[in-house]
Amino acid sequence: MKILLSNDDGYDAQGIRALWDCLHQLNLHSELRLIAPDRNRSAASNSLTLMEPLRIQTHAEHIYSVNGTPTDCVHLGINGAMDFQPDMVISGINAGANMGDDVLYSGTVAAATEGRFLGKPSIAVSLCGDQYFDTATHVLLKLFKELDQLPFDKATILNINIPDCAYEDVQGIKITRLGSRHCSEKVVTSLDPRGKKIYWVGPAGQAQDASEGTDFHAVENGYVSITPLKVDLTHYEMQPLLANWVNGLS
Repeated sequence: MKILLSNDDGYDAQGIRALWDCLHQLNLHSELRLIAPDRNRSAASNSLTLMEPLRIQTHAEHIYSVNGTPTDCVHLGINGAMDFQPDMVISGINAGANMGDDVLYSGTVAAATEGRFLGKPSIAVSLCGDQYFDTATHVLLKLFKELDQLPFDKATILNINIPDCAYEDVQGIKITRLGSRHCSEKVVTSLDPRGKKIYWVGPAGQAQDASEGTDFHAVENGYVSITPLKVDLTHYEMQPLLANWVNGLS
């Protein structure tokens, strides 16, 4: 199986190198390509770079960086920039959770989403912190032992979140749904050295729906969360209501 690896933390981030080493333990060395941003592009979401050229830089055998977003990286990796056509995309291991509403902003999930858009089964992997990458690799070795037997179709993205704890403290694996967060904190205002106002986006809100069955609940209780995602954002229940509204317009 040929696998394309990407992330949003950058090609040299600890998480993606841990993922690279993990998959090598499954004897996939010749079947891997790593193509990721040349710097941290967290929260880049699904943005593509259209108004300036993209460049691929080689750092080692099968390891590349791009001066663009996670979506750019996967797009180039699949759509003709490399002499390699992957069967699957794996994005991660992200340093920090991507649960609930995070998936709308996450560059980690966006890289997987682009793989799905281009017809490849895709997985996003996040460690819910930045300490226990060895736990994440142990979990992934267990999950990926028979990766080619994974039962999901090309319309699905698997979003995996792993507790940031010692491996022996992981309670198991749960299949979950997305929870939700409260609104993010207010914008942080300060002054630059010239006295002009600058703004920083505030921290993400705390979990609002962290009930049993959600990704938040699973991770909080020490479980690995696996959430199957679909990209179709259509609100089907609203369609007949809107149809009635439109039909009633004079």
